Amino acid sequence: MPRSSQTIPPRQPAKDLLTIANLSSRHISALIKQAKHLKSKRRAGKMPRPLVGKTLGLIFEKPSTRTRVSFEAGMNHLGGHSLFLEAEKIQLSRGESLSDTAQVLSGYLDGLVVRTFDQATLEEWATHATIPVINGLTDQCHPCQILADLFTISEKKKRLKGIKLAYVGDGNNVTHSLLEAGARMGMHVSVGCPTGYEPDQRIIEWSQEEATKTQATIEVTHDPLIAAENADVLYTDVWISMGQEREQKRRLKALTPYQLNERLLRKAKPGAIVMHCLPAHRGEEISTGALDGPQSVVLEQAENRLDMQNAILIDWLGRASS
Repeated sequence: MPRSSQTIPPRQPAKDLLTIANLSSRHISALIKQAKHLKSKRRAGKMPRPLVGKTLGLIFEKPSTRTRVSFEAGMNHLGGHSLFLEAEKIQLSRGESLSDTAQVLSGYLDGLVVRTFDQATLEEWATHATIPVINGLTDQCHPCQILADLFTISEKKKRLKGIKLAYVGDGNNVTHSLLEAGARMGMHVSVGCPTGYEPDQRIIEWSQEEATKTQATIEVTHDPLIAAENADVLYTDVWISMGQEREQKRRLKALTPYQLNERLLRKAKPGAIVMHCLPAHRGEEISTGALDGPQSVVLEQAENRLDMQNAILIDWLGRASS
């Protein structure tokens, strides 16, 4: 991801979900508990419908499969409706100010999911909207993905505290949210990445400071084998994120030694699980054997986006009307 001067924003009003750093460990645990409950209800065909009459808007400046479909399906499951608003097809693209757009949409909708590039743009939406704004992904972080990942890890490992998660590859938005989440929940997060591809230093420092309060550990190393040593969870993401296509050749050369593969699996604990937030490129950031092997939980991880985001929708949209 582009290295920016962005910092973790100050704690936001409760109406918005902008970063995991803005959530308490208690709130995260409650969301996981709710997601587990909703998953069992969904699979039993007995979903509650607390969002009847609610409408969610989705404004996306980046392509999406899982984020868009899971939010739209979730609103339908919960009794509400969703509107997909392509950024280039609304008046925002013709010069209407973001402030005006946010205030107008606040009169029509009950919540907004924004998927954009700059974290500052997301914060501007939250500042001007009077309805909840949920981060559907920025270049800085991806909180909905990582909340679902915490749910997946808790399902598979029965706990979060003390779990070692090793992330190998590019220190991108997913990495940032994993660092924040691990620090909040008392996990041990080890990031293995090449020089020049480290996570944002400000997020590393925030996570290390938070870790002192929760008995977590935060480590960044340039050796993927050190990162993977005795890990309970091995995690990776694409090497070339949206907007980085011109850097493909350079990125592939630098990141090839950081592939999540069988060599790393042998360094991890025997029962380690393999995670990837998808889409995946087999043979690049992850080997086919690791992605499709018996230790992989990537499809359950993707399914859990739906249940965690249902929990998020009930929390933020439901709270907005209470």
